[in-house]
Amino acid sequence: MIDEADRLIPAEELARQNPIRILNESAAYRTARTALLAEEIELRRHIERVAAQRRALPPGGLVDGGYRFEGADGITDLAGLFGDHQTLVAYSYMFGPERVRPCPMCTNLLDAWDGNAADIGQRAALVVIARSPYARLAAWKAERGWRHLRLVSDLTGGFFRDYLGLSPEGEEMPAHNVFTRRDGAVRHFWSAEMTLSDPGQDPRGAPDPAPLWMVLDTTPEGRGADWYPQLDYAD
Repeated sequence: MIDEADRLIPAEELARQNPIRILNESAAYRTARTALLAEEIELRRHIERVAAQRRALPPGGLVDGGYRFEGADGITDLAGLFGDHQTLVAYSYMFGPERVRPCPMCTNLLDAWDGNAADIGQRAALVVIARSPYARLAAWKAERGWRHLRLVSDLTGGFFRDYLGLSPEGEEMPAHNVFTRRDGAVRHFWSAEMTLSDPGQDPRGAPDPAPLWMVLDTTPEGRGADWYPQLDYAD
């Protein structure tokens, strides 16, 4: 059996085949840029390997908590957040009732996700969960100008406690969780567990949670081989 790596052109060789040249670049620039391109190719390949390894995870733990959420459509449980999808991407938003304003970093991320939420919604359900009452979340959504994100309130706080939204000391943390629904069973699939950091760095995920493709890479279905976002979608 031929390993996938054996079918790939070595990154250094592929980088040397790059025909792009930038106006007025020096020979030294091109030499350094070609070396960097080889590293970028390796990074791209590593991201693909990590995404494949993530999709191949064995079934996660069953979700058996009696979680209750309130959103624009009323009160529901975790299974009700899936809609017609088999996969649910849930972001725990640092916007608890004790906060005057929500976390700026979470808000920055969600600003970007709002622009891609309709696209992501073609492949997986996406929901933003916070501990503040729903009326407060709805008011903030309107103030922020978010059009597509679905915000719900964790009515009991149990979801935040169980799925990495609270530290052992009770402090809010951002959390990115993915759940699956197969044969009527809701299971945990994946969580961002990058709470450890390298020297001089804040804890962060890899890849960074940028819109659309990175989000879909965290789902078992992945990006798909023949799906691309559209400018709009029919109701």
